[in-house]
Amino acid sequence: MTKSDGEDSRSGNRMERFQQGVRKRTDMAKKRVQSITKDDVKSYLLKNFFVLFTVIAVIVGVILGFALRSYHLSYREVKYFSFPGELLMRMLQMLVLPLIVSSLVTGVAALDSKASGKMGLRAVVYYMSTTIIAVLIGIIMVVIIHPGKGSKEKMHREGKIVRVTAADAFLDLIRNMFPPNLVEACFKQFKTNYEERTFKAPVVQNESSVLAAIINNVTEAVENLTQLKKEVIPVPGAVNGVNALGLVVFSLSFGLVIGNMKEQGRALRDFFDSLNEAIMRLVALIMWYAPLGIMFLIAGKIVEMEDMGVIGGQLAMYTITVIIGLLIHAIVVLPLLYFLITRKNPWVFIGGLLQALITALGTSSSSATLPITFKCLEENNGVDKRITRFVLPVGATINMDGTALYEALAAIFIAQVNNMELNFGQIITISITATAASIGAAGIPQAGLVTMVIVLTSVGLPTDDITLIIAVDWFLDRLRTTTNVLGDSIGAGIVEHLSRFELRNKDAEMGNSVIEENEMKKPYQLISQENENEKPLDTETKM
Repeated sequence: MTKSDGEDSRSGNRMERFQQGVRKRTDMAKKRVQSITKDDVKSYLLKNFFVLFTVIAVIVGVILGFALRSYHLSYREVKYFSFPGELLMRMLQMLVLPLIVSSLVTGVAALDSKASGKMGLRAVVYYMSTTIIAVLIGIIMVVIIHPGKGSKEKMHREGKIVRVTAADAFLDLIRNMFPPNLVEACFKQFKTNYEERTFKAPVVQNESSVLAAIINNVTEAVENLTQLKKEVIPVPGAVNGVNALGLVVFSLSFGLVIGNMKEQGRALRDFFDSLNEAIMRLVALIMWYAPLGIMFLIAGKIVEMEDMGVIGGQLAMYTITVIIGLLIHAIVVLPLLYFLITRKNPWVFIGGLLQALITALGTSSSSATLPITFKCLEENNGVDKRITRFVLPVGATINMDGTALYEALAAIFIAQVNNMELNFGQIITISITATAASIGAAGIPQAGLVTMVIVLTSVGLPTDDITLIIAVDWFLDRLRTTTNVLGDSIGAGIVEHLSRFELRNKDAEMGNSVIEENEMKKPYQLISQENENEKPLDTETKM
């Protein structure tokens, strides 16, 4: 009886403590709510003005887009209507090139080669880990939900697919890393094209057939000896667009060299630092226009999209599967990784990124969102500029979690639609090629469709079936771009936490070097002044 009484009293005490804790928290919450003044509300609205304005712009854009669909606007009218959104895209893309170069050069030059090497390794490990996790989520979701059940005969097809082989795509990736002309890399990327060429191939024949042909007809013998042969061969070509990968490789190398030059490289370091600051001030100006541009981008895309009736059961299930996969990665995996490594609240960090995420949703381009991402991370979340300048441009180029998830999922969906059973080896091949292809995907709208061809070719799936998913790609592309930007930003936060000791040591070294420099300057100035005072006397005596 005494034991049970003791246990009851303990449980009673626990319940009382819990109730007291709840009461305390509710009382504190009430006091906070009661203490809120008009000035607090005003300061909150002013602080989060851009975010609130952008969210309102997205909502208005969706409503406006669906409202205008009933008017059946012509293609020309839609283009005119979307013009303010097009202007925003052009403004952001204008800043991407100088921002990538200046931020990477200053970011790498501000660190020594050892610190930047460690930081780079951490960033690459994070990128690879999250990309592999995203691919696995995509594969698991498509296998469990099985959206491709049924026949593809009734499914709607849209668009055309550009042929490309996996080997040529991989070689193009390496070629683009080392552009022969930096000026050309600012507006063009190398891309292998294909031509069909006809040539004469000699045919070996036995003597009897040749003699018989000569007897019958001399001209017929000549035609038989040579036979026309057709072959598709790769030829060098180019596509319009910034070669971000080549500029990243050059900027990293250039920044390392400037950093190792110490005093000799100071002038260049200061130049790129000033350029980066000037670009960020331009970004601050463009941010005032961003909500309006995003509103027209979203409204224009909704007006432009095909009739919703083309989205059948299979395509609707495929869309839901991709959305669930992206949500799991963005809402569960990435915040959990951030919390486990930094032990900080991930939602506070993500709250500071809202404007960048909404911009990514509107523009559908991680590269175009890069200037806004810099602004959000540095000003709202207080991430060290040396980290953002180093991690973000590289992340926007090679870290594509959303694209990797989508490509793996879409490839298995196309296999399901074709009633093809993929074995374990083929699924592993899809996961590897989806990871590799996402690295090669440029940070531009719908770049994932191009790299999708590589993934399908690797397991022998029909590339023409990509046309089955193009109808919903414009929408899914926006969601995966938002996931990509979130992955890059959380990566910057994690790399900063892991590199905090190197950054502190560098700050201490910089402080010591400044003190030493100041101490050295004083006697040097005195000596030079003394010499200057003595020189005229010497010259006078000599004269």
